[in-house]
Amino acid sequence: MNRAVGRQRKARGRQVDGILLLDKPAGITSNQALQRAKAICGVAKAGHTGSLDPLATGVLPLCFGEATKFSHYLLNADKRYQVTLKLGARTTTGDVDGEVIETFAPLQLTQERVLSALSHFRGEIEQIPSMYSALKHQGKPLYELARAGIEVERPPRRVTIHALELLRLGEDEIELDVRCSKGTYIRTLAEDLGKALGSGAHVVQLRRIEAGPYEISQTVTLDALAELREQGGYPALDALLLPASSSVSDFPQVKLNETTLYYFRQGQPIMAPQLPSSGWVRIVDGAGSFIGVGEILDDGRLAPRRLVASH
Repeated sequence: MNRAVGRQRKARGRQVDGILLLDKPAGITSNQALQRAKAICGVAKAGHTGSLDPLATGVLPLCFGEATKFSHYLLNADKRYQVTLKLGARTTTGDVDGEVIETFAPLQLTQERVLSALSHFRGEIEQIPSMYSALKHQGKPLYELARAGIEVERPPRRVTIHALELLRLGEDEIELDVRCSKGTYIRTLAEDLGKALGSGAHVVQLRRIEAGPYEISQTVTLDALAELREQGGYPALDALLLPASSSVSDFPQVKLNETTLYYFRQGQPIMAPQLPSSGWVRIVDGAGSFIGVGEILDDGRLAPRRLVASH
């Protein structure tokens, strides 16, 4: 084999399919965490499913190979966070990494007052995204404009706070447990809550403990990955991977027979027994192997949307 070709093939990495649940450390971006995990695992194709701020830690699902086809469904999934807010100051970024832009006199907050304020943030609410978010304005991320001293108008976005519980009330800190829909900005929630309390607030710690069907207890750290690589090689790392189907485990399952599956794999909408009336479904073959996901059309047929290349 030509050595240049050999090196090129080696650089592409291994063809590995599955989902790795990483406990992202603080101080690095989600993409930096992805690249480190990708290098340790030696995989050719990988992507993450929704960014965590450098400040944040916790559940970051990484999709390898065929599983990248289903990352979209994890992006749209609900999330759960534990967050600590510092009262008495607002910062440029809404978290401890920003510069203080306003301070407030100390308040003697009671638990009753905090609980009353929290009640206004449950359910469907509107948020104005931070200028330090990754949302784009005319093709540029807002945080790039913010760093250049430019502020633009941001339309409010509707999000849902499914649960918002007070875990701890300190002298100048509040710790919360937040279950929320996709697109929720925890930093914005902190700032809005601080405003409601009349004291200002910013995030000092943020940990994502759930992302869709995945929980923090299922995650592995970068250090643990490196140690596994050293002790057990790639087989030990591959044993950590969850199947791509786990990303859509909450979808109704539909089993297709060999004939129907043939046409479905050709990209054709099909009819099948016991289909739901609407929504998305998880497709398996007669042996129960995962095929992909489909969507119920208005006429009741099942249309293919994302299929695995092999199973």
